Amino acid sequence: MAVIKYSIAIRDALAEEMRRDPMVFVMGEDVARFGGVFGCTLGLTEEFGETRVRNTPISEAAFVGAGLGSAITGARPVVELQYVDFIYCAMDQLMNQTAKIHYMSGGKVRVPYTLRVQQGCGRGNGAQHAQNLETIFAHVPGLKVVCPATPADAKGLLKTAIRDDNPVVFCEHKMLYATRGEVPDGEYTIPFGVADIRRNGSDVTIVATSFMVGKALEAASLLEKEGISAEVIDPRTIVPLDIDTIYASVKKTGRLVIVHETHEFCGFGAEIAFEVQNAVFRYLDAPIERVCTAQVPMPYARKLENANVPTP
Repeated sequence: MAVIKYSIAIRDALAEEMRRDPMVFVMGEDVARFGGVFGCTLGLTEEFGETRVRNTPISEAAFVGAGLGSAITGARPVVELQYVDFIYCAMDQLMNQTAKIHYMSGGKVRVPYTLRVQQGCGRGNGAQHAQNLETIFAHVPGLKVVCPATPADAKGLLKTAIRDDNPVVFCEHKMLYATRGEVPDGEYTIPFGVADIRRNGSDVTIVATSFMVGKALEAASLLEKEGISAEVIDPRTIVPLDIDTIYASVKKTGRLVIVHETHEFCGFGAEIAFEVQNAVFRYLDAPIERVCTAQVPMPYARKLENANVPTP
């Protein structure tokens, strides 16, 4: 297996799917020869041309809506948003139109649409460039929500997203792009709704997503030095959610800690906590805990940002 960067895994997935299906194309701000703000589309223009790798105007409302139009008329668009924060400029296009049109058409209209959003803290980008919005996407019926934590998952899940006939919001954490990991050789995909047990343990279950998976694994190593065995579960997809794997782990460990970088109040961790206490309450030996960011806009100052983001 090759060891490559997360950003390269994204690019490879895009290139492979574009070679496989001529209806797949990429669209977004500066995605053509510039390669996107984080370099995930570098080299695609040279291979596929500017018809299939399209730069857009600086109008999220326009190109998120154009992605929907192209999807329902036969294409498989992959639309890149430079920062997830800008989706607020296109909430009607995504939440009211893209998420609902399959249902409102009685299942007659397919929406094979992948929206790649780049989110997360860690760069001192301030309150309007450092949010994590997967909870908001997950709240709306009709959208699938994916949060890959490793290069291998990023590639396999993105290929699955592109082939899916439903709209998928693909959440990439900007602090993961430079990370490296093993990626399988050859063709592979990863199904939605299948969690990955990153580390086996017997004393406490830690459920973490995206960039927080690495922090959870670090925490598990620290706990091991104290004689505590932590199991780390990465759901990989928020919608659909593999709650059964979490149930099984909690039955074994009796304790649950949920870690995510989005805000604690009404975060998706609250949904996991409810589902667990509702289904396997009698197995719990202690209250469920959440480790998340506070209910405040993300500070610009690096020291304040660091103080607000969960650490091991």
